[in-house]
Amino acid sequence: MADPSKTEKATPKRRKESRKRGQVAKSTEMNSVIVLVAGLISVVAVGPTIVSGSAGAMRAAFMMIAHPGEVSTAAGLHGMEMLVLHVMEMTLVPIGAIVLAAALLVNVAQVGFHPSFTVLKPSFKKLSPISGAKNIFGPRAAFEFGKVMVKIAIVGTVTAMALVPMLTHLSASVGTTPFALGALLNSSAQALVVRVVIAYAGIGIVDLIYQRRHMAKQMKMTKQEVKDEGKNTQLPPEVRSAIRRRQIQAARARMMSAIPTADVVVTNPTQYAVALRYDGTKPAPIVVAKGKNLIAAQIRRIAAENNVPIIPDPPLARSLHAGVEIDHMIPAELYAAVAQVLAYVYKMAGRRKVAAA
Repeated sequence: MADPSKTEKATPKRRKESRKRGQVAKSTEMNSVIVLVAGLISVVAVGPTIVSGSAGAMRAAFMMIAHPGEVSTAAGLHGMEMLVLHVMEMTLVPIGAIVLAAALLVNVAQVGFHPSFTVLKPSFKKLSPISGAKNIFGPRAAFEFGKVMVKIAIVGTVTAMALVPMLTHLSASVGTTPFALGALLNSSAQALVVRVVIAYAGIGIVDLIYQRRHMAKQMKMTKQEVKDEGKNTQLPPEVRSAIRRRQIQAARARMMSAIPTADVVVTNPTQYAVALRYDGTKPAPIVVAKGKNLIAAQIRRIAAENNVPIIPDPPLARSLHAGVEIDHMIPAELYAAVAQVLAYVYKMAGRRKVAAA
C-alpha cells in the first residue's frame, strides 16, 4: 500500500539515484512484442536464402551419404561437420543476430543507455527464504499471474476470431491445386500473425504505461524529503561533506554507547562484530552495533570492558552484518542461530552466578 504522506513527485536527484540502483520503469511485454516482430521480419527477410541454402546443403548431404565409404573417413566426417555448421550459420545466425539486436534496442529505447551493475552485486537479502516466498506468493506475484491470464485470454480470443473464418475458407478449398492451397495457407497465416502481433502490441503499450505510472508512484516523496533534499543541494560540497561526517560520527557514538547494554557480541572473529540485545519488549533481538575491521575491534574492546559476552560465529556474524541495519530486528531466518547463541550466553551466565554464590 502506498504511503499517503508521499504526495510529491520524485526529484531529478531521486530519479537519478534510482536509475543507478537499476530501478527503472520497463515493460517486459513490450520487449516480447519487439523481439517477436523482429523474429518474424528476420524470417521473412532471410527465408528465401535459408530455403535455397538448406536445399543445397541437403542435396550435398544426400550425395555424401550415397557414398558411405567416403563419409566414414576422417575427411568425409569433417566435410559433413562443415556442412552442418554451414547450414546452422545460414539459418540460425542471421535470425539470432537480428533478434538480439532488437532486444538490446528496445531496452535502450525504454530506459536509455545507462548500464548499472548494482543489481549484480551479491546480497544476503536476496537469499532470504521469506523474501523469496513473498515474491512467489505476494500481491505482486498475484498481479503478474492475473496479467498473464488476461494476456492469454486476449491473444486467444483474437486468434480464435481469426481462425474461425479461415476454417470456412479452407473447407471450401477442397479440390484446389497444391499451389493455390499453399497461397491460401500463406495469406491466412500472414493475416493471423498480423492480428496476433497487433493484439500483443496493444498489451505491451498498456503494460509500458502501467509500469511507468507504477514506478512514478513508488518514487514519490514526502514534502519534508523534498525540502531536505533542496537544502542539501543548495549547500556547498565541503559543507555537505562536513555535515555528513558529523552525522556519521554522531551515529557511531550512539552505537558505541549502546554496546554495554547488549547481551552478546557475535564476531567473525576479527573482521566483523555485531552486538545484539534482547530485552523482551520486541518480538526478536535487535542489532545495536555492528562494524568491520577497526570498528569491529572497537566494539570488541568496549564489550570486553563492560563484560558483554563475545561469541565467535563467522557465518552468523557475516549474515547479521550484511542483512540487518542498526536498531532493526533480526530476520526470521536467523532466529534459530541467534537463539542458540543467546541460550549459550544465558547458560554460561547462570553457571557464573551459581559459582559466585
